[in-house]
Amino acid sequence: MLFDPSDPFGYHPPEQTIGNERNRNVKYAATEVRRCGDRILATPDAFFLDRDGTLNEKPPPGEYVTSPQQLTLLPGAAAAVRRINAAARPAILVTNQRGVARGLMSEIDLAAVQKRLTELLREAGAFLDACYCCVHEKGDCHCRKPSPGLLTRAAGDFPHLDLRNTVMIGDAETDVLAGRAAGTATVRLADAPGGTAADLVAPDLRTAVGLLLEGER
Repeated sequence: MLFDPSDPFGYHPPEQTIGNERNRNVKYAATEVRRCGDRILATPDAFFLDRDGTLNEKPPPGEYVTSPQQLTLLPGAAAAVRRINAAARPAILVTNQRGVARGLMSEIDLAAVQKRLTELLREAGAFLDACYCCVHEKGDCHCRKPSPGLLTRAAGDFPHLDLRNTVMIGDAETDVLAGRAAGTATVRLADAPGGTAADLVAPDLRTAVGLLLEGER
């Protein structure tokens, strides 16, 4: 079962494996990376990833991806996850999906969207090791980012992980603040550097993952 309504934190897909495929044809052009802090790790033990705006195209403000047909991966996102997989690091999704609490989508709708994300990544030879979703209204829980509940829940499910040796990557400052609250290094995805508490600013997930794994730009 992809989404258990009794567990508001999310679901765990079945274990999957791929070969250590590494696509050397991926190039990083016209990218701008800005080092902001001291917490960036040479090779994080795990990657916490936001969903909308990080893996897939983000809907307009106030709207949500409510059906599988609305979910489109961002360029390079699947390749980035595939590189995390090849490096034998967990790729863990942590996402706010308040649309459920607001009645704009059901938990079944969310499960269908998550299933589509899994399918698109699998088609590209990539996979997520675990997914955690907060479906609550703002202020109703301790798991909605910028609170660190989703990340600390994952740490409990992956007991070998030390959150201090992991990284949180997302396109919003709430992702950054959740990572900081949990004690992770943080990367903000943005077209241009701006005010952020993140340790690093990068234009997209592919660039961020390349830099963290191999120092690429």
